[in-house]
Amino acid sequence: MDWLNISAEAGLWGLFASSFLAATLLPGGSEAVLFVFLRAHPEQWGLALMLATIGNTLGGMTSWACGRWLPKWRKLDQLPHLDTIRRWGTPALLLAWTPLIGDALCVAAGWLRLHWLPCLLFMAVGKLARYWLVAQGAGL
Repeated sequence: MDWLNISAEAGLWGLFASSFLAATLLPGGSEAVLFVFLRAHPEQWGLALMLATIGNTLGGMTSWACGRWLPKWRKLDQLPHLDTIRRWGTPALLLAWTPLIGDALCVAAGWLRLHWLPCLLFMAVGKLARYWLVAQGAGL
């Protein structure tokens, strides 16, 4: 990985930013960023895993907040992701890491006014599990 000559500190900041943005409605591939970072700096695996999880969870909570402050429009009440959240509650946010679906689940949880703390905890657990698997794939 000599071609990727960045410091661990700069890489960690980039990983955090990438993880945050990937959890919002913006497209992003924070898993690839984590994978490449861990291949270049395997000694930083714990901190990298923590920062990726925190950044991605904060991004998910940003989507939750956007849903929370959306007006209660009757047309939105028919969206399919609302049914998932109504049926499973906050544990459905274990899937907040999934592309496209995860963003919608976070917004739906906010729109349904689910309490922020259980939402945050379930999001964090799901996102940590996903990043842990990526770290395992990077050879750690």
